[in-house]
This record gives sequence, structure tokens and C-alpha cells, in this order.
Amino acid sequence: MADLDALRSRWLRTLLPARDGACHPAPYAYADNLLARWQEPQRRYHTLAHLTAVLDHIDVLAEAGYADDPDLVRLAAWFHDAVYAPERSTNEERSARLAERALPEAGVPAAGTAEVARLVRLTVTHDPAPDDRNGQVLCDADLAILAAPQETYDAYAAAVREEYAFVPDEDFRAGRAAVLRQLLALPRLFRTPYGAQRWEKAARANLAAELERL
Repeated sequence: MADLDALRSRWLRTLLPARDGACHPAPYAYADNLLARWQEPQRRYHTLAHLTAVLDHIDVLAEAGYADDPDLVRLAAWFHDAVYAPERSTNEERSARLAERALPEAGVPAAGTAEVARLVRLTVTHDPAPDDRNGQVLCDADLAILAAPQETYDAYAAAVREEYAFVPDEDFRAGRAAVLRQLLALPRLFRTPYGAQRWEKAARANLAAELERL
């Protein structure tokens, strides 16, 4: 069960340093809106647990010095699946547009808002440029579930299937297998040195095992 008060505190610690210092609406209103979105009933994997895990991984990677703008990366994590409808393919774009509407009102300057929206859109491909340190941290944190212990990975895969319960089994297996093959074909799943060293091997083993089960 997610600790909502702890998440609100994390939001406050992330938003305040990114603000421009002027007078703006109370920050908790934005946290509550986002928390409500992350608790919508259609979600099985893209839940508060996923948000918390991504934030935790960003903290680890930021502490190691990989992000140029850690607070903007954290804001991007809050927004990256804020709009989530499994039957649609525009979730990342709609999430980015939500950030572009909400963050200026919350006091984040235009440059910071643009960077958050860019990072959210990057989660479509998880393919940051070699010099995109912020993008590498967000993408690695988002994909870190792929390197989880087998039981946790299996629960993740089952939750993804539940989110796509409206898709017939045969179609889901074909689509999921294509996603897994695409991931396995990437020269690198993780772009930070930490991710490459700690997560790459385990993630590839999990992906290959799931593909074989399909």
C-alpha cells in the first residue's frame, strides 16, 4: 500500500526547488491530482507502486551523479504515466501536455517545463541520446523493473496482462512477443553506467524467459 503522505512530501521536495520563487497556488493540490490519476481503476502495473519505484531508482542514479537536473527528472517521473488508458497509444503525449499545462501554473519556469515534457515524451522510445543525461536517468529508472527478481518480474508481467485484459490471448501474445524481441534487439537496455552494470544482464534474462513462455 502506497504511503500517500510520503509521496506528497516527495512531491513538495521536488517541486519547490524547480519553482521560480514567485507566489503560486499551494503545491499539494497538484500532488493530489496526480496521485488520484495514478490510482485510477484501469491500472494494474502503472500504479503508485510503479511511480514510487521509478522515483526510488532516480534517487539512486541522481545520488551517483548521472542526472544534470535531478528535480526535473523527478517531475517527469510524476507525469510520465499520469495519463494512462491501455487502449490508447497517445498516453505519453497526453501526459506531456498535462505537464505543459500544470507546471507553469505551479510555478515552474518555461525552460524547466519544456524539459519535463521532453523527458515524458522520451518514454515512448526509451532511446535517449548519448549526451542526454536526464533522459538516460529517467529511461533507466522506468525500465529497471525488467531487472527485478523473477517473482517480482513475473508479477509485473501478469499486471501488464491484466491492463490489457480486453485483448484476446492470441493477439496479446503476439504483441507482447514483438515488444520483447524489440527490447532484446537493442544494443543496450540501460544507458547509465549503473544501469548497464547492475541491471542489463538480469533484464535480458527476464525478457528472454518471458518470451520463451509466450
